Amino acid sequence: MKTFELKDKAQKSENGEHILGFEETGSHACYMIYGILKPEEKDRLIKSGSGHEEMVIAVKGDFQITGHYSGILKEGSAFHISGEHECFLENKGAADAIYIIAGGHSESGHH
Repeated sequence: MKTFELKDKAQKSENGEHILGFEETGSHACYMIYGILKPEEKDRLIKSGSGHEEMVIAVKGDFQITGHYSGILKEGSAFHISGEHECFLENKGAADAIYIIAGGHSESGHH
């Protein structure tokens, strides 16, 4: 079994995310993003892009969502987004908030 360290890589990245995808897995079928939003950080773009779909789950903390969807994404809850639709995440809390995005190809598009 191969495991992948996501948290440290996300913490060290400029944008607070680490994408686990083809470069590490060798597969184009799916990918996963581990993201961290610092307290009061906002405007984190969520957009799967043409030919892709994503499930976004709040792992730690709650997120304010604006854009294609609007509202609060509570810890332990998820939403689905596809194609060119875009949303923005905001962490209004006093601690880091963590989300995971699981994505893959939609039926209409492939690499």
